[in-house]
Formats: sequence, C-alpha cells, structure tokens
Amino acid sequence: MIAVSARRFRLSAVPASSVSASATGKANKVNLATLLPPLVSRVLVVDDELPVRKVLAAMLTQSAILCNTAASGAEALRLLESERFDAVISDLLMPGISGMELLAEVRRRYPYMAFLVATGVDDIRVGVQAMHQGADDYLVKPFDLEIVVVSLNRALEKKRLEREVENYRCHLEAMVSERTQQLQTALRQTERSYEDTLEALGAAIDLRDSPTAGHSRRVFLYSMEIAKEMGGLENGFKSIAMGSWLHDIGKLAIPDRILLKPGPLTEEEWEIMRGHVRIGYDLVNRISFLAEASEIVLTHHERYNGSGYPQGLKGEHIPQGARIFAVADTLDAMTSDRPYRSALPFQTARDAIERGSRILYDPDVVRAFYGVSDEVWKTIGNQTEGVQASSVVAAGKKSVIEIADTDNSLAE
Repeated sequence: MIAVSARRFRLSAVPASSVSASATGKANKVNLATLLPPLVSRVLVVDDELPVRKVLAAMLTQSAILCNTAASGAEALRLLESERFDAVISDLLMPGISGMELLAEVRRRYPYMAFLVATGVDDIRVGVQAMHQGADDYLVKPFDLEIVVVSLNRALEKKRLEREVENYRCHLEAMVSERTQQLQTALRQTERSYEDTLEALGAAIDLRDSPTAGHSRRVFLYSMEIAKEMGGLENGFKSIAMGSWLHDIGKLAIPDRILLKPGPLTEEEWEIMRGHVRIGYDLVNRISFLAEASEIVLTHHERYNGSGYPQGLKGEHIPQGARIFAVADTLDAMTSDRPYRSALPFQTARDAIERGSRILYDPDVVRAFYGVSDEVWKTIGNQTEGVQASSVVAAGKKSVIEIADTDNSLAE
C-alpha cells in the first residue's frame, strides 16, 4: 500500500482557514466539506503508474468527486471524446503522449476544462513551465488530499469564471450585432425620409419654375460626372449632389410676376431675382442633413473672374462644388429649351464653355468637362426625366449613367 505523505509543494499558499495548527503544534483536523467545489465534478486522472492512479482516484472519491482513470495520454483523449469531464489531473512524464503534449491537446480541444499537472520532481521551474503552457495548477507526488482538493476547487472556479466571461462576451457581441442591425434599419429609414424630403423639394422647384423643369436633375448628374472626372473629390460627392439638386430652392420665394415674366427683367426685378441664392442658403442651412449643400446654393452664381453674385468671389475663393456647378449649369441652360429660345446645339455649349475658361469658369473644371465624351453628356441629357432623389443621397456609389438608367427604368 502506498502511503500518502504530508510533504507537498504548491505555487500558491493554502488559505489559513483551510490548514491551521494549534498552539501546541498539533494539526487541527480540516473540514474537507468546506474545500469541495459547489457542484459535483468529474475528474479524469491520467498516469502510467497503476498504484498512483488508484490512490489519487480513491482520495478524490473520498471527497465526493467522481473519477475515471487513464493509463496514457492516448487513452485519456479517447475518454475525453466519449465522456464529459470537468478537469484532468495528469502526470507529466509518461511514455507516448507526455503530460505537456496532453495539456496542449486538451487546451486546443477543450479550452474551458481545468487541467492540473502532477510530477515527482519537486522543482519550481517545472511548475512554472507547465503553467506557462496552460496548466491551472501544479501538484507534487506523493499527494496531499487537502492540497489536491483546494487546487482542484480553485482551478474549477477559474474555468467557471472564464466561461462566464466568454458567455458574456458572446452575449455582448450578439447585443452589439442586434443593436447594429437596429441602427442600420433606423439609418435606412432616416435616409428614406431624406430622399422623400429631397424629392418633394425638387418637385416643388420644378412646379414653381415649370419652364426649366428637369433642370435640377440634369445639373446634378452633369456636376457629378465632372466631379468624378476631376478625381479626389469622393468626400464631397454628397454635398455637390445635394447642392446641385437644390441650387434653385430660393426661387420658391420669388414672385411669379418676376420668376415667370416672359420678357426682360428690370434692374429692380433682377435685384429681387438675385436674392434667391441668399433665400435658398438661409432655408437649407437650417436643415441639418442639407447644411453641407448650403454653400453651393449660396455661391452657384459666382464666376471665376469675380463678376458673379452675391459676394463677387473670385478664383479659388469660390467653393469647388460651386465652380463645378457653374459649368454644369451653363451646359444645361444652353442645351435645354427655354421660354425665349429653343435648345442650342451641344457643340455651341462646348464652345461657350471653352471661351469662358479662366474668365467665367475654373480652367481645371473645364478640362475635366472636356475629358468626358460627348456621348456621355448627350446620354445624360436625354435620360434624366425619371432621376430620383435617392440617387442624390447615394451620390458616388454608382456611375452617372447607371443612375440615369436605373432611375428611368424604375420610373417606367
């Protein structure tokens, strides 16, 4: 029969409440019930020496812990596949699969299973190495029942807490995923409300100034095509798109006698008409999701040489989006029917834009305009009746031709 010695080694001291001595030096009897895990645990004892397996299994059984034994690492892995265990206590030095190799495999397959290593080598370096590789504690043979139970209890509690943390993390990830989906839904709904608002404002502008109906949609697409040709403006696509779409919103406040007057305007009437840019700016700037477009609404009649209004800005002092819009606006104004004349040929508009380079228009914008083929401009001009406000909100995600084709197909 193998004696169970009181000699032991642990990396952590046993609590004073668990092991104590009387004033006379006699050891008090330890109440093992206070050391046991809160729930019945199943432990697999792995050792190539039969007597050691039997003794340790008997000790654990005495402490109301269910046990099974394995004579090798290979047998242990087979048992772990077929039965449920909460912990493994394994010898380090075994033929075949060593204790360290078994530890590595158990950690890979069963990350939340407690694992204690046991050896007859009373060397702290062995224990440190084992714990660095994932062991929860280190026991020295011959075993002390109190030490085994305390170590096992502590390892099981540690793994329980690790499982709780992982479960919380998974639950948190699920909550974040759910909240993200809810936020995305809310954003889509908000985006849809933006689209509806833009569509309503665009329709109002067309109804108010029916002789130029469709103008806002066309200059939006023309401006986007120029901006893409210039390159490097991706972050400004949406403000250019919304500014182009809403540039004439201030005309909603211009009296019909001036806005719809068939003949030339007087100087006083021109003064009132020019006020539409300031009116539009004040209106759009107060709406948070449209505020980034307000700059173009205010400055879309400024000219490169400073001859425009309302501030007489010159050159690069004019916002880039407004410089792009100026070319797009001229292209549409000349190639569209107006109450006082029919649409002019596309080449006439191209020539006028070229003559106005460095005078009315930014030469970089003019170069970008000429970088786009005539066929693209003509295609845009012929396919914009059904362009929808959703294309403004999604500016930059599709090509201009795709926008025109998609929106017109939806309108049919």
